[in-house]
Amino acid sequence: MGRTLTGTPFQQPQRGFSLLGMLFFGGIAACLFLVGAQVAPTVIEYQAIVKATSKAAREGNSVVEVRTIYDRAAAIDNMSSIAGRDLDVTKEGDKIVVNFAYQREIHLAGPAYLLLKYQGRSK
Repeated sequence: MGRTLTGTPFQQPQRGFSLLGMLFFGGIAACLFLVGAQVAPTVIEYQAIVKATSKAAREGNSVVEVRTIYDRAAAIDNMSSIAGRDLDVTKEGDKIVVNFAYQREIHLAGPAYLLLKYQGRSK
């Protein structure tokens, strides 16, 4: 007698996730997605701040001009994390350099917060 493919000798052990495993990994994925959805706008705002400070450093000739140019860009792009008065404007050689640093807190749940520290300088 020959062996058949449907008989017991050829059966392979089942592989894959159980329902509990799927729920566990799905819950972790959902939590990571929610945190990422809250962090993404702060990263986009940081990139806009870098762009605005670089523009202000290129176009401004004095500390007041640089801060005014930045404040105009911040008003247009709705950037509220840092104002022009918070910028550290210096001169290196004949080039104006703008440094900044700020923090953002994101409430996760209960007493838990995520603290993001951003810093940068004009290019």
